[in-house]
Amino acid sequence: MATANKIYSLGPRIYRFAASVSGVTALLIILWGCTANNFNAGAITWKTYSNSRYGFEFPYPSNWTSLAAPENDDGIAFISPQNNTVEIRGWASQQLPNSIVTEQEPVKKLKPNFQTAQGISGVLLVEVNQQIGSMTLTLTQGQVKYYWQGRSKSQDFQDYYRLFYYIAQQYRIPKS
Repeated sequence: MATANKIYSLGPRIYRFAASVSGVTALLIILWGCTANNFNAGAITWKTYSNSRYGFEFPYPSNWTSLAAPENDDGIAFISPQNNTVEIRGWASQQLPNSIVTEQEPVKKLKPNFQTAQGISGVLLVEVNQQIGSMTLTLTQGQVKYYWQGRSKSQDFQDYYRLFYYIAQQYRIPKS
């Protein structure tokens, strides 16, 4: 009877293992489809956006259209000519010194997980929910936070992942 009990108790474990392996396999297939290795940046004609207020810059496809820039000149957004729900944005903002911020909830700090071609470390966050997929790069230098983001509908995100990743790599900020 002990043997039967062991076999019975292994059943759910084997099922859980198989389910977790299939989940990992599905995740690996998704990530494999999103790798930046096969992206051919040379096949695209590029322009460079340069921000006069904060000094950051990034490339964007030359046929993308810019949206109206905010009056404070903190950034810009571009939309794809093929799909106006696909956009890339770059912006920056001054952080308040810690001595001024008194009643703010603690900010969850993420460790750097990405390095730009310029050699600057930052946080690259990829989020995909039922509606939107986004890739957001955050770099901090002194009291300035620099951001870059690519967004699309979630079902289109895998088609733009390589483009977004390439642009995030090329994002440049002023040398400190």
